[in-house]
Amino acid sequence: MDNIFYQLALVLVLASGIGLFVLKVKLPLVVAYLITGLVLSVVRLFDLGHSPVFEVLPEIGIAFVLFLIGMELKLNELKVLGKPIFIAAIGQIIISTLLGYAISRLLGFGSSEGLYLGLGLAFSSTVVVIKMLLESRDLSSLFGKLSIGMLLVEDLVAIAVLMMISVSSSAIGTGLPASYPLLMLLLKAAGLFVLTFVLSKYILNKVFEYTAHSKELLYITSITWCFAFTSLAVFAGFSIEIGAFLAGVALASSPYHMQIQAKIKPMRDFFLALFFIYLGSTAEFRDLRASIPIIVIFTLYALIIKPVVYMALLSRFGFRKHTIFQTALNLSQVSEFSLIVLLVGVNAGLIEPITISIMAAVAVLSITVSSILISFSKKVYKPVAPLVGLLETKGKSHYYERKVNDTLVEHIIVIGAHRVGSPIVRYLHDNQIPFIVMDFNPTIVHNLVEKGVNAVYGDIGDPEIIEFLHLEKAKLVICTASDFSDNELLLNLTKEVNKEATVVLRALDSEYARILKTLGADYVLLPEKVSGDYIVHQIKHYWPNVNFKDGITFNNKAISSLV
Repeated sequence: MDNIFYQLALVLVLASGIGLFVLKVKLPLVVAYLITGLVLSVVRLFDLGHSPVFEVLPEIGIAFVLFLIGMELKLNELKVLGKPIFIAAIGQIIISTLLGYAISRLLGFGSSEGLYLGLGLAFSSTVVVIKMLLESRDLSSLFGKLSIGMLLVEDLVAIAVLMMISVSSSAIGTGLPASYPLLMLLLKAAGLFVLTFVLSKYILNKVFEYTAHSKELLYITSITWCFAFTSLAVFAGFSIEIGAFLAGVALASSPYHMQIQAKIKPMRDFFLALFFIYLGSTAEFRDLRASIPIIVIFTLYALIIKPVVYMALLSRFGFRKHTIFQTALNLSQVSEFSLIVLLVGVNAGLIEPITISIMAAVAVLSITVSSILISFSKKVYKPVAPLVGLLETKGKSHYYERKVNDTLVEHIIVIGAHRVGSPIVRYLHDNQIPFIVMDFNPTIVHNLVEKGVNAVYGDIGDPEIIEFLHLEKAKLVICTASDFSDNELLLNLTKEVNKEATVVLRALDSEYARILKTLGADYVLLPEKVSGDYIVHQIKHYWPNVNFKDGITFNNKAISSLV
């Protein structure tokens, strides 16, 4: 049945039912979507190959995801992270392609098929990684930025590979004519980047300044820009991912990018779910019984060997073992882009169609297992940390992961310096109270260091970071992160090394607050409740002086500092 509403109803009912079970067992939702696709590929409730649901809608989800990611890009971060991102991404592609080729040859594949399978194993899934980073709220972390940067480099390499494959065999080896497609790709890429910069600096800010008077018009204009620029990129021979990403980059400096993001995120989640369901449906397991050992070997390569290659390359730049582990784990799967590369090879008559089915199965399995591992990365890290430490470069620290040299005693530790933590940090700094800040956003850490604040990059899930904070000598520990497991871990570590320290934590709701108090927290912060109680207190005591004309003021003192 070709009715799109009928097909959507079947897909969403199935995805919702499986999603409830997946949430019950505390697995990421992407697993539910992949299982939904697998069920559809086996049961065949409708023709998946000609479904209006899967032909267009998943690509819209990809465009929205990369559009929003582009708006998060900070150019100053590229200056600091550009070299490790480029070298690690290119190095991994070369090494994985060679190793994948060797493994394929040992498994009985021909030279051409071995090369294509090696290339397929080298690429990781941009959409999957971003989805997991969004769910874990690690998008702004150092390992999140490294992961996204390397994935975008891989996408550019994949596009270049596709262009080279498209060169006719008669042109290969004849000199300059064979390089025309690649040269044109480089020229188009340069033109696209220049166009992004020019439009961002001279045109888009003015356009959105006019449309911002209407939230609805701002929303429509932003979507129009996303689709228009992405279409231009696709017309020039680039992927949807690259086009949508650059469209977002053009709005990164816009003062309205936060409003745009808030409007688009709900649509992104819907379309992205359809993409993962579609990806799950591409695996044809019925014809792959004889290839199961090959699928298992390739999947293990993606989950184990490829992350080791990433870790070995990143460790050369002085990143701590927790950072290189998290980054490598994020990239431990096979990309949907790999299927496109193999499809082009099949259409060119260079490889057999069975290779696509094998790679599709590897992609689905590796994405499923990788998503679960990423979801439980803190538990996975503990047993493998000593092994990862063997790859760590001793005596060398990257700019973002340098230590604080000051020996602190009787100091305050502030973990998280963004919304809740920023006024605390500002007060401590202004009053010259000894303290140290830890945040997992390298941009925030960089800005604090520039202002002369003792700040280090780190994640509570990294046990090694605790030694940088001098926790055993601290007088007060304040954590503004709302993740319950992070707060529980910090509380246990503090009580273990410094029972005298006062611990202030943050909770999302009163139930979590009660549990943290039971576990030994001295005070648990509920920001919404504190803000409400404060306003009620002020109204009770200063009601005659309340003035609503210029905002709420109490005794001529504005409460805007609460925001």
